[in-house]
Amino acid sequence: MAHDHENPQPQAKPTAPRIDLRFSSNALLLSGRQWVIAGIIFVSVLVLAPRTGERLENFHPPEDYRIPYDLSNDYWLFGRYARQAASHDRTLVVGDSVVWGQYVKPGETLSHCLGERGGEKRFANLGLDGAHPVALAGLLRYYAEGITRSRVLLHCNLLWTASKKHDLRSEKEFRFNHPTLAPQFVPSIPCYTEPYSRRLGFAVERQVPFFGWANHLRVAYLAGMDLPTWTMEHPAENPLTATRQPLVPAEEQPLHEPISWTARGITKQDFEWVDLETSLQWQFFRQSVEILRARNNKVFALLGPFNEHMLSDESLNTYAARKQMVEKWLRREEIPYAAPAALPSDLYADASHPLAEGYRLLARQLFENDAFTSFAARP
Repeated sequence: MAHDHENPQPQAKPTAPRIDLRFSSNALLLSGRQWVIAGIIFVSVLVLAPRTGERLENFHPPEDYRIPYDLSNDYWLFGRYARQAASHDRTLVVGDSVVWGQYVKPGETLSHCLGERGGEKRFANLGLDGAHPVALAGLLRYYAEGITRSRVLLHCNLLWTASKKHDLRSEKEFRFNHPTLAPQFVPSIPCYTEPYSRRLGFAVERQVPFFGWANHLRVAYLAGMDLPTWTMEHPAENPLTATRQPLVPAEEQPLHEPISWTARGITKQDFEWVDLETSLQWQFFRQSVEILRARNNKVFALLGPFNEHMLSDESLNTYAARKQMVEKWLRREEIPYAAPAALPSDLYADASHPLAEGYRLLARQLFENDAFTSFAARP
């Protein structure tokens, strides 16, 4: 007779209890309606946060305001200031550090001297340090939509075509100013080697005002920290309340010592000018003109001031020839312009930046130009 213990039945393996993920703390399942609501909230934050932040921000720029040097990468602030100046019917002086005024005080810049000469404080300094034409075209396209139906004096600095490196056509990698404003994919910039994943991020950020505003908060109020890092270090504070503090003040003194190029020990230069027809910088200067004119702005081009005294004879001949090419293009496009004679040698601090007396003389030369007085006259 068989016993049960001689033929034991196989034991079933215990099974793990079944977990319903609908009630798990690590999963959140939304219905279709809830997804729509979440999307609306997300888009509302993207759209409304910059507008709310602008209303909370204490921004009352003085007459001779210029973007602070430390905020040169704050393109959202540039766009806001440009929109504000345009709404006050001021003539916008747009360009690189020559317009900004590296060697002068705010009350000695080109915009200030033009206002003094014209009898009104009606010129706004929209210079941005390091804004070469490739960057400037991106700045105007993505961050300066508020510049419409305005008078714009656009500075043309041919120094940016003085070498392959200046023209961003050097095959060797180097870090240039304002890379996020440059084309990320087309046309290709040989010296720009940023990974494509980051380039895609830059391209997206330029299209969404929220990201520009978030960068503005970071550089202007959050000590350069991103929002998560700042909130970790200031857990009891609201980042929006930071915008009620005054902005970084603009420099009241020259950025560099205001002495002449000869006193600085600079010798004559023999620049390796790139061919103007293939120049990236010249191509993007023309794009800037197209962008501004497409927005119904009245554009006046200022060719120079360039320190011709600093050039060797051969380099000066090349510069004179390309200057004539630029003038020919401006005439063909029916763009009013001025190409004033070079300032006295001792009024330059380097290859293209005048000293204070140089800006005063340049303003006088412009007001002696019939095309400029017609351009600058208010209706």
